[in-house]
Amino acid sequence: MAHTVNFFLRPEPGVLLGIWHTVPSCRGEDAKGKCRCWYEAALHDGNPIIVYLHGSAQHRAAPHRIKLAEVLSDGGFHVLSVDYRGFGDSTGTPTEEGLTTDAICVYEWTKARSGRTPVCLWGHSLGTGVATNAARALEAKGCPVDAIVLEAPFTNMWVASINYPLLKIYKKLPGCLRTLMDALKEDKIVYPNDQNVKFLSSPLLILHGEDDRTVPLECGEQLYEIARNAYRNKDRVKMVVFPPGFHHNLLCKSPLLLRSVRDFLSQQWA
Repeated sequence: MAHTVNFFLRPEPGVLLGIWHTVPSCRGEDAKGKCRCWYEAALHDGNPIIVYLHGSAQHRAAPHRIKLAEVLSDGGFHVLSVDYRGFGDSTGTPTEEGLTTDAICVYEWTKARSGRTPVCLWGHSLGTGVATNAARALEAKGCPVDAIVLEAPFTNMWVASINYPLLKIYKKLPGCLRTLMDALKEDKIVYPNDQNVKFLSSPLLILHGEDDRTVPLECGEQLYEIARNAYRNKDRVKMVVFPPGFHHNLLCKSPLLLRSVRDFLSQQWA
């Protein structure tokens, strides 16, 4: 990608996270030929920052993720695209606790360099669980995230697993759901978005496609209702539903996406 630098962060011993920093396209000419130090200093130039946490398949170089970074860059955002431990060129073994640690590390590293520039955690699919886990932990530390965007979120991993298209055919088999639930519990895989949002105060924007077959729209709607009921300030929670045609991964192709995100964040950060 143009105007992008690759670097690594170490959230804990033995783990290196691969990260792409894409600057706003308006700074593209300035970025030509610059080293990582220049990119790092650019984080406090006043352009808002998004830490992007991707879904469970592939890595940050997946075409739809590159497209999203380009759209956000053209919209005036810095984008830090993260590969969790065990994904892409990042080392380590993925666990729910580990992925949460990775997200917190990148967010705190970014905040330490952003000055007064706000930083948004953006999670897609599995990344929504990582984002709310990290946001809840940061809230508990007295450092609420500046904003959260959840793209195609589920309520929790248990519900997401049952609804996953390939698993639906097993729903009627005796004991299948119990076996799946026990496996998730044994591996401590929960990603409880539905519980996490009850403890958050950060501005929260939910984006969901009407024809999402991987995580059905009803999951996003349920999460929105849970969050809105829990938040004291209802104006801090918003949901945008996208018309058919964008499915689970392609909201980045809708002109509604950038407009919705910019309008929400500018209102919340005014």
